[in-house]
Amino acid sequence: MTDDPTDEALRALAEPRRRDILRLVAREELAAGEIAAAFDVSRTAISQHVTVLKNAGLLVERRAGTRRLYRARPEGLAGLREFLDEMWAGALDTARRLVEAERGLTDTEPGETGRAG
Repeated sequence: MTDDPTDEALRALAEPRRRDILRLVAREELAAGEIAAAFDVSRTAISQHVTVLKNAGLLVERRAGTRRLYRARPEGLAGLREFLDEMWAGALDTARRLVEAERGLTDTEPGETGRAG
């Protein structure tokens, strides 16, 4: 059974260190050792984080000789962005309706005033 890519991205990004790794490789392609040097944890721990990000489709790996180079894969965030855009649009629509209702600007049926009372 495969997980929804958005769910995988959310799980991967739930860990703060993974978000930091993604920020690092969003700016430039980095070798695994360069990524690990930015953190006070073992290379093994960073390797595990990188693997989770790769499996979630958020990083891409390229080999150059014996080095493994990583960069962010922005398209891996497409599903998450779509989800957040939908949530944001829904929240804005709800806020608009609340303000309109508070100001008595809601759509009303003919003969109704739009205000209680």
